[in-house]
Amino acid sequence: MTPPARRRTLPNLQQRSTLAGEAAAAAAEVETALHQPGDPRAAAFFDVDNTLMQGASIFHLARGLHRREFFTTRELLGAAWKQAYFRMVGVEDPEHVAAARHSALAFIAGHTVSELETLVAEIFDEAMAHRIWPGTRALAQLHLDRGQRVWLVTAAPIEVARVIARRLGLTGALGTVAEHEDGVYTGRLVGDLLHGPAKAEAVRALAAREDLDLEACSAYSDSANDLPMLGLVGNPCAINPDPRLRAHARARGWLVRDYRTGRKAARAGVVLGAVAGAATGTIAAGAALRRRR
Repeated sequence: MTPPARRRTLPNLQQRSTLAGEAAAAAAEVETALHQPGDPRAAAFFDVDNTLMQGASIFHLARGLHRREFFTTRELLGAAWKQAYFRMVGVEDPEHVAAARHSALAFIAGHTVSELETLVAEIFDEAMAHRIWPGTRALAQLHLDRGQRVWLVTAAPIEVARVIARRLGLTGALGTVAEHEDGVYTGRLVGDLLHGPAKAEAVRALAAREDLDLEACSAYSDSANDLPMLGLVGNPCAINPDPRLRAHARARGWLVRDYRTGRKAARAGVVLGAVAGAATGTIAAGAALRRRR
């Protein structure tokens, strides 16, 4: 008697976060040896959007593609508005999140890894390099000078994170991983977006592989969404924090650094912060590549 076919079960949120974290850790570029004296078991982990860079890296990428006439202004503004709405309302519709998860990075199906990396490198130089916060960059350099390794940890695609890390001379990066076969993207994610709990899973997996002492490590972020990662290390620091993270940091005596001033703070924290989010920005960029194809 043939046994009845079993229904395929989808992984739950915890399983997706774990898989995303492990995939990001496996994709990280780990230096083979430290060339400066220091504690080899200590490292620093930096969020990117509004922590290291003013605004959202994926949105800057989308704007760069827009300048190349990959898609229309209406499509770009539509993507920005959707993300701004969910940021301002403060409630994430489960259906919206599921749709974003399904769509994120699907746009690159059929394109090569080298093609995307070339585009990211070009757009970083023209639209992202001057948006790096000097204060945060100095903190990263301080860790490097102490002989510690420094990784970026971001929900943006790993290809974006790697280019930023290389340009800044950092150890490497952990980001959302898109599946590819023989250098060509399949259009599927490995696990989930590297967001929230998934970042903590990625850091934990990397620490285990590199024999890091998390209590001696540091982490930096602007968002309360990264509390799982910040709470994982012995030296958490809030950079340009949102109100919830600022309150959390003050209550626990964490370091707080704010490199925004006056109108720049409002612009970075409200306007650019509203359009931040790897999933929505990636979908915007996806419309571009689909049209180009």
